Amino acid sequence: MVNGADQSLHRGHIRAFVQGQLPVHDGVCGAKFKMANDVRITRVGCVLRRTSLDELPQLLNVLKGEMSLVGPRPVPPYEVAEYQAAEMERLAALPGITGLWQVNGRGEIPFSEMMRLDREYVRNQSLWLDFKILAATIPAVVSGRGAK
Repeated sequence: MVNGADQSLHRGHIRAFVQGQLPVHDGVCGAKFKMANDVRITRVGCVLRRTSLDELPQLLNVLKGEMSLVGPRPVPPYEVAEYQAAEMERLAALPGITGLWQVNGRGEIPFSEMMRLDREYVRNQSLWLDFKILAATIPAVVSGRGAK
């Protein structure tokens, strides 16, 4: 990412995403978690994002116990500030590198579906579910679907 980039555009995008006010994309209203043409992302960063290699440094967070391999994605505080009470449930699990919404559409699904999948994970956490999500992560990453 560009050092010292203005975060206000991203904050506005996240606010619109959470509130379901993003325009229709591929027939789905409010989808497109990641901003198109994000000025904060360098050319190298764009390649790293598309290939999901930008996630590798988070393995250090897993080793430190700050994250898990599987769980709801960590989000910035300004996103959490937009949540309704029921959406706070997703914060009850340790954040993860991958999760249900990543293997079920990644950045192409609307906020409401992302929340539903994260809450489903929190309610049904198990080693077996984690294995299933990890196995589904491989084809999701290789296909690049939703990783723009």
